[in-house]
Amino acid sequence: MLRVIGVVVVLVVFVYALVDVIRTDRHQTRGISKTAWIIVMIVLPLLGAVLWFIFGRPYNKPTATPVRRHPTAPDDDPEFLRNLETRRRNQAEEDRLKKLKADLEAKERKLRDTSSGSDDAKRGEPDTHDTDELK
Repeated sequence: MLRVIGVVVVLVVFVYALVDVIRTDRHQTRGISKTAWIIVMIVLPLLGAVLWFIFGRPYNKPTATPVRRHPTAPDDDPEFLRNLETRRRNQAEEDRLKKLKADLEAKERKLRDTSSGSDDAKRGEPDTHDTDELK
């Protein structure tokens, strides 16, 4: 029973170390190259795993958080907000111009209707100023 536990422990350490070697970036390995570490791990399973943890594994240096040069959300981007404000102003100006144009067309229509209607009305009505003789 003790042998089985020993074999399982050795196997777990070997597999963990081998996976750790494989997942480690090749530029971060210490001592020898990543390929050489994998070969050492396969040839000498327990000793290779112990050597990897002592000499080959990269130091646990705190990695610097990446500096983000651009905003992560649109509302954090001043350029986006500036463009949004410009688009809003342009839309408001377009709406105002459409309304003014519609008002102008309505007034022109009304003016045409009243001027053509008054000419017809003048022709049908008698002259109240007694100027029929002058016409």
